[in-house]
Amino acid sequence: MMERDKATVNIMTGYVEREVVSSVALLDHLPAAQRERWLPRLARRSYRFVLGPGLAGLPPDAELSQRFAQAITDGIGTSYPLTVNAVPGDTERFQVHLRLSDGMPLTIDMHPMYGAPLSGWLPWVLVAQLVVLGACCWIAVRLATRPLHQLAQAADGLGPDMKAARLAESGPSEVARAARAFNAMQDRIALYVAERIRILAAISHDLQTPITRMRMRVDMMDAHRDQDRLRQDLRELETLVKEGVAYAKTMHGVQEDACRIDADALIDSMVCDYLDAGQDVTLRGTIGSALVTRPNALRRVLGNLIDNAVKFGGAAEVEVGVTDDGVRIAVLDRGPGIPDDELEAVFEPFVRLETSRNRDTGGTGLGLAIVRQLATRLGGRVSLANREGGGLAAVLRLPADGAQAAAA
Repeated sequence: MMERDKATVNIMTGYVEREVVSSVALLDHLPAAQRERWLPRLARRSYRFVLGPGLAGLPPDAELSQRFAQAITDGIGTSYPLTVNAVPGDTERFQVHLRLSDGMPLTIDMHPMYGAPLSGWLPWVLVAQLVVLGACCWIAVRLATRPLHQLAQAADGLGPDMKAARLAESGPSEVARAARAFNAMQDRIALYVAERIRILAAISHDLQTPITRMRMRVDMMDAHRDQDRLRQDLRELETLVKEGVAYAKTMHGVQEDACRIDADALIDSMVCDYLDAGQDVTLRGTIGSALVTRPNALRRVLGNLIDNAVKFGGAAEVEVGVTDDGVRIAVLDRGPGIPDDELEAVFEPFVRLETSRNRDTGGTGLGLAIVRQLATRLGGRVSLANREGGGLAAVLRLPADGAQAAAA
């Protein structure tokens, strides 16, 4: 707008200079009686001619008035002595006073204009251009950052099973190089994890034979006061090996496909099994719809939670329900609970709150670690909280999209 006003003023000053020179020369050559009749014809939007002395005043101090006055002075000042003065008022105005060749006074009454009026459609065009430019910038930024978004998604989806989708190794050279590096890293990590699982499986297989031989030899031994202790140690060793391999497998991923199941029937059958075994386990609530999940993994998670509740609380209460964000399954007990600062630590491998060395009471320290790994694999989350009045609440939350997909 500033450049447009400057250019317009420059054009207008040149135009006024030429027009005023021509008009004054014409009035000077006309007979005095005819000059009055020509004044309306020579008037323009920004100035007019008056036959008379005009108004007196001080020299103009406004920048625009000075520019127009200088242009008029440069055009006719050499032929006609003139004076210039500002006219007081609300708007910018000045007058140029001179005398024609016959002595008649002539006044040029000038209202300088700052520029041509702005077209009404121009602001809307500028706004439209700004919107188009903003949309183009947004599209360009999205196209430029899409590979980074895909890389971030692939990194977030890279789980222990190493089954994240591979990135397309295309696009700009930097993006393609990053995709190749990520895919190669994923392959290396998958190789290391698979090698770890093979080693654990081999150790477990190799340990089973000597453990079995040791148990047979203990059974064939003559009665000895340490015989029962040896049997207990062998059982603990065997349990530790099995739990370690189970935890490693859950970290590597559950080799089980999701399917639609009747979750209410599965939970009810588990509770009935505990009741048949003489355990005090109760069930309240229902889900009321099918659920798409991995049944064996879900059974393992709930079994570990119920076993812990029965072991430390003597009884377990299973509450099932549907919330706004999915399915909620809570396993409640009235045991000693867990200190608040240890509620997260117990999910770490080999962390046991039981200080005794007896694994019948303290366990292997892998049960809750396996529960969290399996819950994550199921797309849910598990949390622990102390109950009012004593006891612990273990809550498993599964996403709602599984139930919706099953209902569809």
